[in-house]
Amino acid sequence: MNSFASPQILTALPFPRADTGKPSVDDLYSQIFDAILEQRIHAASRFTEDSLAQMFSARRSDIRSALTQLSHQQIIILRTNHRPRVAAPDAEQTRQTLHARRLTEITLARLACRQPRPQDLKRLRALIDSERQCTARGPAIRLSGEFHLQLAEMAGNAPLAHFLGTLVPLTSLAIAHFDAQVEGYCTWQAHVAIVDAVERGDATAAEMLMTRHLDHLEQALLNSGSVVSQNRVAG
Repeated sequence: MNSFASPQILTALPFPRADTGKPSVDDLYSQIFDAILEQRIHAASRFTEDSLAQMFSARRSDIRSALTQLSHQQIIILRTNHRPRVAAPDAEQTRQTLHARRLTEITLARLACRQPRPQDLKRLRALIDSERQCTARGPAIRLSGEFHLQLAEMAGNAPLAHFLGTLVPLTSLAIAHFDAQVEGYCTWQAHVAIVDAVERGDATAAEMLMTRHLDHLEQALLNSGSVVSQNRVAG
């Protein structure tokens, strides 16, 4: 069995499961990450394992495991004898992450066009529909990231999908960090166009659309990051 074909590839942005009592570590990861993406927990928040255990009605040991997982993805910073804290990505970190994503996702988009399976396309379109409905109510950061991860899974290259699974959470954190200044950072309409190209097997169009999509995301994030930095200096 391919060592890269692990659940981590498929659950880099896991969704919480049905309530069955005490949340599992994966559920806690999802719930804590959601709180970060929704700015209920942010870079200036002061929290501890105990306070999170109370907030999420969980065991402290499970909170610690979830925080460790988030720290491996550079979402949470853990230091000995210090409180945990949410990472605050700067413009250069965001630029490097998006550059790596562009190189990776262009290849994955091309691979996904080789033999697109109907069940994979159906799952992507269902996810886009959920994203569209969520966008009508507010940001859909988790669903936008999940689209890219599912497309990567569909491409059939486990090492590249695994690598992308380390980049998407960092991008989601950057979007949440600059969300007040970012508009249309990752639209469901762009995702529809990419899936249409994949369904046709049109690798050239899929690459072009993915490049344009990520260029737009980079411009929106980095421009908003500059605005935030200028405002902080002015303040």
